[in-house]
Amino acid sequence: MDIILKYFPDLTTTQKEQFSKLFNLYAEWNEKINVVSRKDIEELYERHVLHSLGIAKVITFSAGTKILDIGTGGGFPGIPLAILFPEVSFHLVDSIGKKIKVVEEVAKGLGLTNVKTEHARAETINEKYDFVVSRAVTRLNNFCPWVKGKFLTESKNKLANGILYLKGGDLEEEIAEINKQVVMYPLGDFFKEDFFETKYVLHIPYV
Repeated sequence: MDIILKYFPDLTTTQKEQFSKLFNLYAEWNEKINVVSRKDIEELYERHVLHSLGIAKVITFSAGTKILDIGTGGGFPGIPLAILFPEVSFHLVDSIGKKIKVVEEVAKGLGLTNVKTEHARAETINEKYDFVVSRAVTRLNNFCPWVKGKFLTESKNKLANGILYLKGGDLEEEIAEINKQVVMYPLGDFFKEDFFETKYVLHIPYV
């Protein structure tokens, strides 16, 4: 939990309580349904929670922003972002039912009222959003067609509506495949832990 306060020192009392509850909630649910690798659960705050919050170092979402989290798995990046931005609405979607069960229970355990969960494939979602967020669920040339037509046309944030994608490694070839404007934000600019050295937030505007 200290690592979250290190980079986000201005949390409210409620947010601190919610972030502090995450470990026990995930540890408990991970025993029943394995959504985070067993060895990774000890690194939950760095490798999952703080990694998800990398998006919040790139953009501060305006109140009323609508966000879709595709392939949310156990709730990343959606759950940490929902804690940080209580006035933003999050729709967390995964094609694997047991993962969505965990997300539902974690959101309930935290008392999050700005999170909606759905067991569905990305292609079947018909609503429109300001941003689609995701954490390395597939290559970008697979991902971009899933979100076509899912964006609101009017931007209410400092960044144009579009995809905010957490991904690591050498991404040059993958970005070249999609033939779209991509802005790369190195997480190593924000977080000093070794884990973030090769990690990025990619912004792909859709407006």
